[in-house]
Amino acid sequence: MNDFLISVVSVIFLLGVMIVAHEWGHFIVARLCGVRVEVFSVGMGPRLWGVKRGPTDYRLSALPIGGYVRMAGENPAEERTGAPDEFLSKKRWQRALIILAGPTMNILLAFVIATGMFMSGRAQPAFYRQRPQVSLVMSGTPAAKAGLRSGDLIVSVNGKPVRTWDDAIWHAMFVPANARLHLVVDRAGQRIPLSVPTSADDALGDLLGYPVENVLVKSVMPGTPAAKDGIQGGDRIVSIDGNEAVSRFLLGQTVQDSAGKPVQIAIERQGKILSLTLHPVYGKLDGESMWYIGVRYQPPPSTRTNRFSSAVRGGVRYSVMLTAQIVDTVVKLVEHKDKLKQLSGPVGIAKASGQAAREGPFAFLSIMAVISLNLGILNLLPIPILDGWHLLTLGVEGTIRRDLSLAVKERAMQVGVVFLLLLILIVTYNDILKLVMPSH
Repeated sequence: MNDFLISVVSVIFLLGVMIVAHEWGHFIVARLCGVRVEVFSVGMGPRLWGVKRGPTDYRLSALPIGGYVRMAGENPAEERTGAPDEFLSKKRWQRALIILAGPTMNILLAFVIATGMFMSGRAQPAFYRQRPQVSLVMSGTPAAKAGLRSGDLIVSVNGKPVRTWDDAIWHAMFVPANARLHLVVDRAGQRIPLSVPTSADDALGDLLGYPVENVLVKSVMPGTPAAKDGIQGGDRIVSIDGNEAVSRFLLGQTVQDSAGKPVQIAIERQGKILSLTLHPVYGKLDGESMWYIGVRYQPPPSTRTNRFSSAVRGGVRYSVMLTAQIVDTVVKLVEHKDKLKQLSGPVGIAKASGQAAREGPFAFLSIMAVISLNLGILNLLPIPILDGWHLLTLGVEGTIRRDLSLAVKERAMQVGVVFLLLLILIVTYNDILKLVMPSH
């Protein structure tokens, strides 16, 4: 019940901020263009409280699910006075700016959040700052099949030069599923191009291999082989079956390959090197059946901060890459290359925002930036009732030099409402299926 309440409060706050920012964009540009704004509401439904300043009623409404702006003369079905401060009395380019301002505010909000996160500094594994030299390539992964080897130094990802693991991960994380990740690696002084196939289930380590890192034990699960065989939290694993422990994933792979046979490890504890024998067992861990020993790992953290100029560049790069990913998803949906089950509706957003809220402010801000950018871009689609449709209508009217008939506009709106309601029902149904049947 506590998790449910966190999810509900988180999604109300998140979507509320997104929608209020969107409506504030419409509001401020409308005022700049001389349009009379009658209502600026935080929330929907009946008015609870408000203050009137000039022609505008700034109100708090009963339902905490966003907000809206009502401009004088914006509804073509209502009687107009022809006053110069009515929305439909303005020139088409002014109306277009007012409409465009809402999605633009969402896109700007995502950029501001991303820039703020880059400036504030965040804890991340220390290897992020190291040069991207591969220490381990797991057998059977796309990276292994593409020819990536231990010892390779990644010098470019999708044509972008990389100097650190942070760079490599950044460029790889925006590659869509069922595409190709193009790497160039330095292998003994020779530059070798590799093409790694991607899928929706791949972890980044499956595509890039794994870095060199200290293998530190964060905790040991009670009653597991690791606890019985003598591993303790704070131990540093030095070697595994005589091989240098260059990655925590090497231990995981060694345990899986052992098929239950004892695994020899050397650990460093308080400056002393100790030899231990681990006895893996087979069972379920984190919902998956596997051989395991019961160790949780913690890469040494490193806090990274950025100067303002670097943070701005990071915010721009983040926004551009995420925008490209959103556009690619939309195009694939239109071309029937992707399925609607990949989309998330209110239930999926509530689950994701609740999980992010439990993880902390940084995770919550990250998902806020993603959803704000999604909201801004998707609002520009030419679907009736969305801002993109109104912009398209203005463009058509400007081309033919006359307004479309009210009947045409009303019929388009009816089709748009039905389409969006069906879409929401479908994605909500899929979200619920994912909750009750996680493998769906």
